Amino acid sequence: MSLIPPDTHAGATPRSGPRLGFFSRLLDDVPAGERYRLVAEQIAHAEAQGFDSAWVAQHHFHESEGGLPSPFVFLAHVAARTRRIRIGTGVITLPLENALRVAEDAAVLDLLTGGRLEVGLGTGGTAESFEAFGVQGAERGAVFARNFGVLQDAWAGRALAGGVRLYPAAPQLLERVWQATFSAEGGARAGANGDGLMLSRTQPRPEGAPQATLSEIQNPIIDAYLARLPAGRAPRILGSRTLFVADRRDEALRWAEAGLRRVALRHAAQPSQWAARVDPQAPLADLIAAYDVHVGTPDEVIASLRADTALARVSDIVFQVHSIDPPHNAILRSIELTAAHVAPALGWRRADESTSTSTPAPSSLPAVRAGLLQAA
Repeated sequence: MSLIPPDTHAGATPRSGPRLGFFSRLLDDVPAGERYRLVAEQIAHAEAQGFDSAWVAQHHFHESEGGLPSPFVFLAHVAARTRRIRIGTGVITLPLENALRVAEDAAVLDLLTGGRLEVGLGTGGTAESFEAFGVQGAERGAVFARNFGVLQDAWAGRALAGGVRLYPAAPQLLERVWQATFSAEGGARAGANGDGLMLSRTQPRPEGAPQATLSEIQNPIIDAYLARLPAGRAPRILGSRTLFVADRRDEALRWAEAGLRRVALRHAAQPSQWAARVDPQAPLADLIAAYDVHVGTPDEVIASLRADTALARVSDIVFQVHSIDPPHNAILRSIELTAAHVAPALGWRRADESTSTSTPAPSSLPAVRAGLLQAA
């Protein structure tokens, strides 16, 4: 039985099947300002291809992990360049934030976007980030819970300390909260609150099960989420996956080889769960499996994605190119191939499909295939 709900986003065309999203950690190998320009362009291109949503991650201090400490500022810029695509945080590290400032910024941004904002929240972050912000990493769960309570009170219009109430009011955002988690306990917590569930593109393997598939890890999280979801509440489950599609297999694997080995070398040099799991000198196929990557031609990635039983249960399929991180033009082409071939094979349909012809929607950018083929 399908668990995918009809599209209930404000202003959305009702339809069955998953929604399609683009995700970025803003890791293009260029200076910070150019990263922001390129990803804004990628999101505009995704909108032109029919994508339903675009999500950005928040990271502090470490440019190799992510390039954006201030997602609301960046998303305001993106909103001014786009018309329809929903924009979301994936995620705000709530323990490191002033919850009332998050509530205010989100409320203003949602008004400026015409109600297009989705708010993803999480407890994560590096140990160095917690230290820099003066928060004990061991207390992140408790700090998250406290800040989340303040956020909910503010958006709900309840009186805050000092007897004040949030302005502008934003009760609508309570319906667009998502919680990211690696655990069944976190899935149950998100479900009990009626929030959306965000599943990662990859995650640590359980002790004693180093070869477990991502579906084997994430299906129990989905089960726990659904078990606690209030009756009558449509499930919102976002499944993020690493996907890079190219016209030719050799082109796709060339960029995968460069990107995955670069990441594996970095992980091997630092203490992390990856250091024990990934050998930088391993065959490319092993790196693809270790990092839960889907890479290749449209037919190849369709086959690998169809084998992902957790992805078959989500309401929102969200693709990102990390940790391959190919050049900008290759990302644009991957977006085109995803919308034209891959996502439709997974059940996605453009929201405007009923009023469009069979001709693909024109992009705001020139076609990139010819340039890529010349460069290959």
